[in-house]
Amino acid sequence: MKYLQELSNCQLCEHRCGVNRLEGEVGVCRMTLPMIASATLHPAPPQSYTIFMAGCNFKCLNCQNWSISQYPDNGMAVRGMENPENLAKESIYHLRSHIGQLMRADRIFFSGGEPTIHLPYIEKIVDAARKIQPSLKVNFDTNGFMTEESLNRVLELTTSITFDIKAYDDEVHRALTGAQVYPVLRNAAYIGKNAKDKLWEYRILVIPNMNERDVRPLSNFIASIDPSLRVCFLAFRPNFVMEQHPGATGALMQRCVDIAESEGLTNVYWSGRVGLRGSISAAATKLSRSYQNVEARHLATYALKAGCGTHPRDCKTCKTNQKCPIKRYTPRIST
Repeated sequence: MKYLQELSNCQLCEHRCGVNRLEGEVGVCRMTLPMIASATLHPAPPQSYTIFMAGCNFKCLNCQNWSISQYPDNGMAVRGMENPENLAKESIYHLRSHIGQLMRADRIFFSGGEPTIHLPYIEKIVDAARKIQPSLKVNFDTNGFMTEESLNRVLELTTSITFDIKAYDDEVHRALTGAQVYPVLRNAAYIGKNAKDKLWEYRILVIPNMNERDVRPLSNFIASIDPSLRVCFLAFRPNFVMEQHPGATGALMQRCVDIAESEGLTNVYWSGRVGLRGSISAAATKLSRSYQNVEARHLATYALKAGCGTHPRDCKTCKTNQKCPIKRYTPRIST
């Protein structure tokens, strides 16, 4: 498997762990060989045959795909490492199937988890699939925490990109994900300026009382790149470590759209299930020295209660990142 050779010194994402995944060493994502969690025809736009990759370089407290993203520590089952040529044939078969045609599925959609950490494997799948169907479209769903080199490779293989931005404030982003925000904003700006035709949309999850204040600066940031760039605000649903936190309301989501439009964005909407009940956790006073931002402090309280003892959160430098309690957390409810 020569195409996986760069995993012997993995530098695919901005953690730049440099571990030899081929020899069983693991970095922040805790992944060795690429693993397929599941693959299925999927109706969500863009309609596709979606391949969910196991593992992630973030440890988001709110993750709705936690059973996939926090593999292997959560013990959930996956399909495993599969021959990329066979997976390419499987994908084309389902796209051409009667159901696939009725659904108007027209591309392979790589999601997760975070597909960037398996980029050489994905490139091999796409190459094999385009030998069968040269005009094949490909979507890449990402949290944006990739190196500039990886971003250029993603842009070369994709037709469309769905790009998640978790927060604008660095403290909030760290508290929520365990990673700094700068690479995400850098890559978001690069795509908006240099690959607008490949951007399906930016997706901004809105968490009540946690990243609401980031809506305006994020909207201004995107509008400064190009006011016509498409933005979707996603309504938070209680999930994973934040399983008891209240969901977003319809009024909040509409307010986000109004703010975005007031900042100059012209192609913005919101989506998702709203009105799910919950309660907001009180901020731990012991974290007041770790976070100046009160929203970041609230978010970090969820991490603290789940066992995270490193604050401010920084999964790359955390001494317990190989035995992370967040990755082993199992929620009682799922929405």
